[in-house]
Amino acid sequence: MKRNKIALIGAGMIGGTLAHLCALKRLGDVILFDVVEGLPQGKALDLLEAGPIEGYDCAIVGTNSYEDIAGADVCIITAGLARKPGMSRDDLLAVNSKIMVDVATHLRDKAPNAFVIVITNPLDAMVTAIKRATGFPKQRVVGQAGVLDSARYRAFIAMELGVSVQSVSAIVLGGHGDDMVPVRSYCQVGGVPVETLIAPERLEAIEHRVRHAGGEIVNLLKSSAYYSPAHAAVQMAEAYLSDRKQVLPCAALLEGEYGVNGFYVGVPVLIGGGGVERVIEIALTPAEEQALAESVSHVRELVEAAAKFLPA
Repeated sequence: MKRNKIALIGAGMIGGTLAHLCALKRLGDVILFDVVEGLPQGKALDLLEAGPIEGYDCAIVGTNSYEDIAGADVCIITAGLARKPGMSRDDLLAVNSKIMVDVATHLRDKAPNAFVIVITNPLDAMVTAIKRATGFPKQRVVGQAGVLDSARYRAFIAMELGVSVQSVSAIVLGGHGDDMVPVRSYCQVGGVPVETLIAPERLEAIEHRVRHAGGEIVNLLKSSAYYSPAHAAVQMAEAYLSDRKQVLPCAALLEGEYGVNGFYVGVPVLIGGGGVERVIEIALTPAEEQALAESVSHVRELVEAAAKFLPA
């Protein structure tokens, strides 16, 4: 049986972690691309040599040529400038917009049937750039944000209560920025509403930490997070490759859902073999609706600011 082919565009810390996870999970053969000579080749060889220890037999190839991504089933994009201390995700807009347009041109030519997951920040504008420049259907271009942000929400709630992360269900909607929306009304611990377990002021502090979790890591690492974003993207790729019909919070192109038209916004979606097969609409409290509207407003500002770098 022919293995799936997974192209990772960008061989930095996220790209290398993605390659490792794809191999460990036996998702398919891995192509690790980067413009820096030697970087993807070295990481690929290192991972290949770990194969006999972990028992994976997939091919792992490092390359500086887009020719090698031809026919990829999944492309995960991490290419671009990463955040440094003091930078917001929005500060990356101009540089990374131009990179996305270049990446998209090669994806369109070499991997026209791929399911594309974008991680590069600022996420909402970058996934828009890939969609516009490739012309791919909306079902095959999605942004990784909500899976990560929701995982952070779950982790912080579990830490607060001293329970397993598996006992916590939570969701974060909106843009992937400091105005993202942790949806308190859908956060539960073992089926129990979180508001009955944690005082409002503590919940507010936890949700503030969720919104700024990426910056917290940047300040500590002096660079962006990479383990958790990679795990989040791989969960999305698995849902597609295995046709799981899994509901995950992702940045999807909305066409009327949640009262939004024409913008990528983090919402629950069903991911299966058809890509983003459906947007799931959930009832929100008036306060949550207002917070989502404010977050969408910022997404709109970002996309408009990026317009000069993007295809019409």
